[in-house]
Amino acid sequence: MLTGKQRAYLRSLANGIDTILMIGKGEITDNVIMQADTALTARELIKGKVLENSAYSSRDAADLLAERCSAEVVQVIGSKFVLYRNNPDEPKIILPKAKRS
Repeated sequence: MLTGKQRAYLRSLANGIDTILMIGKGEITDNVIMQADTALTARELIKGKVLENSAYSSRDAADLLAERCSAEVVQVIGSKFVLYRNNPDEPKIILPKAKRS
């Protein structure tokens, strides 16, 4: 689970990345899930977009992909969403430490 500080940090990193995943009028197929999973392993942070002709809302698509890829939804704004999953073997993003309560 991401803290607010970690989520804010990831949102700031997501500003500079390109959208690499598009969800169109078809269902979210195994191929789309595999593409998202591969991209998350390679990059840890990906940005996706739900096209207007899609049956999914951006929140629904982000939640479904996050669940299937064991990722976290960082942000959903309009038709775009950002997903994050830590790569334990080769981490590329170092998150700020969570405060202990």
